[in-house]
Amino acid sequence: MISKRPPKTLQQAIVYFSDPDMALATMIRLRWPDGVIKCPTCGNQKVAFIRSRMVWECSEKHAKRQFSVKIGTIMEDSPIKLDKWLTAMWLIANAKNGISSYELARSIGITQKSAWFMLHRIRLAMQAKNGGRLGGYVEVDETYIGGKARFMSGERKARLSAQRPFGGKVAVMGLLQRSRETGDSKVSTVVLASSKRLKKAAMQALVRDRVETGSTVNTDALKSYIGLDREYIHKVIDHAEAYAQGTVHTNGLENYWSLLKRMLKGTYVSVEPFHLFRYLDEQAFRFNLRKMTDAARFALTAGAVFGKRLTFAELTAADTTC
Repeated sequence: MISKRPPKTLQQAIVYFSDPDMALATMIRLRWPDGVIKCPTCGNQKVAFIRSRMVWECSEKHAKRQFSVKIGTIMEDSPIKLDKWLTAMWLIANAKNGISSYELARSIGITQKSAWFMLHRIRLAMQAKNGGRLGGYVEVDETYIGGKARFMSGERKARLSAQRPFGGKVAVMGLLQRSRETGDSKVSTVVLASSKRLKKAAMQALVRDRVETGSTVNTDALKSYIGLDREYIHKVIDHAEAYAQGTVHTNGLENYWSLLKRMLKGTYVSVEPFHLFRYLDEQAFRFNLRKMTDAARFALTAGAVFGKRLTFAELTAADTTC
């Protein structure tokens, strides 16, 4: 007999969601917390459940009278059942170094292509909402994502260098708010898609947009940060001399970059710049919620699937940024 208690481990989650009624009840509880099921088209509460197809039908006559719990979510138009969707959400929300589409495909019994599409849709749900700017002690640093030039063929090296600056790599800016009494450190990242984004005006605009005025900002000696002392307590650590001088360092972000690159190089191996921001969102989600239980991270992920949509055409559209 399947326990009616919400799962706390992966094993419990697989067993729990294998029951279609339990999986459906979980999504109903997340979508309609008050227990009142409403038509997503007209908002009518008079709906009838068609159990044979696991859908509801609205009493009002209009287009799309019949709807499932997937309508208006990242799962819309997906033939994959809820048990596999919810298991996939549990896996990616709690896998420290991520989970590849090949591994997910083997684990839940779908094709690799479907698993790849599924993971990207779940990453959309994991994208953080704009919950305010960082403050207190904030570290700002940048890193470069991509293969090493010495391992590339001459043709590939020339092609990537022509398409993108920085030797074919993609620059990423990170901002990390150090631990406060009210919570743990948290990180925010943004892809610097072109060499223009590394110029002084653009980089300082990103800092001003994401960091509260008056905060203490630690950076390295990159000249693009010169001038931040007009609005912040700007402290600089020159890595040619030292990596830390008391509290002046960017070691928190250096630690985060190592976690990020372990995920990208160890699990995903090759990430297209067009999709890089999705993987950044995934890692930032797990890092910022690292003190939560697996069940709590899963609940946040599953509760964020509503009102979002990502089609395969959008996901595979040609990259126009390079």
